[in-house]
Amino acid sequence: MKYPYFRGLEADRYSFYRVPKALIKVDLFEKMSGDAKLLYAVLLDRMNLSLKNGWQDENGNAYIICTIDEIMDSIRCARQKAVKLLDELEHEYQLIERRRQGLGKPNLLYVKDLYAGLSQSNYWKYENQTSLGNIPAIRYLL
Repeated sequence: MKYPYFRGLEADRYSFYRVPKALIKVDLFEKMSGDAKLLYAVLLDRMNLSLKNGWQDENGNAYIICTIDEIMDSIRCARQKAVKLLDELEHEYQLIERRRQGLGKPNLLYVKDLYAGLSQSNYWKYENQTSLGNIPAIRYLL
C-alpha cells in the first residue's frame, strides 16, 4: 500500500492518544512495558470523557468504566494480555486502582495522576540531574 504525503494542515484530522513523557523519560518507569504505557494513555483519554460527564464517586474522585473486552478492543490484544497489563499498572506502578461493584457489574477504574504522584514522592530527591544544572528532569517534562 502506498501512503500519500501530507499537504497543508491535513495532519489535524487525526486524533491521538497522549502518552505522558514521564513514562518514557523517568527511570522509575524504565521497565514498564510499552503496552502498559499505551494502555495508560488510552485510560487517560477515557478519563477526560468521564470528567466531562461528571463520573465521580462520593469522595469526588473521577473514575471510568472500562471492561476487559473494551481494553482488548482498544489496544488489540487478547484477554490474558489485557488482564496482565491492568495488573502491571495497578500492582507494579500504582497508576490505576480497580474497585469492584459486584453483582456482575464492571469494575470502576480510577486512573491516578502520574505527575502529582511523582511530585509528592521522594523520588525527585534521588533523580539523576540533567546537563542543564541541578533542576530535576521532571520540570522539562511538564
